Amino acid sequence: MKKKFLLGTTAAVVLAAGTFGAVSANATAPQAAPAAAVAKKADADNDHLRQTTHLTIEAATEAAQAALKAAERENQRVSVAVVDRNGTTIVTLRGDGAGPQSYESAVKKAYTAVSWNAPTSVLAGRLAQAPNLKDIPGTLFLAGGAPVTANGGPIAGIGVAGAPSGDLDEKFAQAGVASLND
Repeated sequence: MKKKFLLGTTAAVVLAAGTFGAVSANATAPQAAPAAAVAKKADADNDHLRQTTHLTIEAATEAAQAALKAAERENQRVSVAVVDRNGTTIVTLRGDGAGPQSYESAVKKAYTAVSWNAPTSVLAGRLAQAPNLKDIPGTLFLAGGAPVTANGGPIAGIGVAGAPSGDLDEKFAQAGVASLND
């Protein structure tokens, strides 16, 4: 009985000492790593991250206004849309007297242009080889959409709708793109 008691007490003391040592070891502050080493590790940990370029709301608004002004100079009543790389609408402007269908058409043209990084007039020509393209939701394969690019990649799309021809719509969309390069 004495042996069991002594053995149990010894085990309890060892366990308590180990726990106290572990708590004491954790209570001491670790030595700070040099800042350069921390930054290097952070960069290595972020290899899976990628930076992208986006239009600001100010730039998108400027481009939409430039497209609308280009249309107004030619007495055309249009709607203009600017979408980001993901196709999310940033800005839409419906010009005075623009038809009710022009608003949605402008958004779809902008979305189509940024999705394929090509003017929608070029994409409309591809329908002969791939007629099912027109079935992709949210797209419109009519002239009037133009991509905005940075470093060779699409970052936005500008769509214009409501003029009597797609060629005019696209001319106005290109005026919006050109305003970003000024």
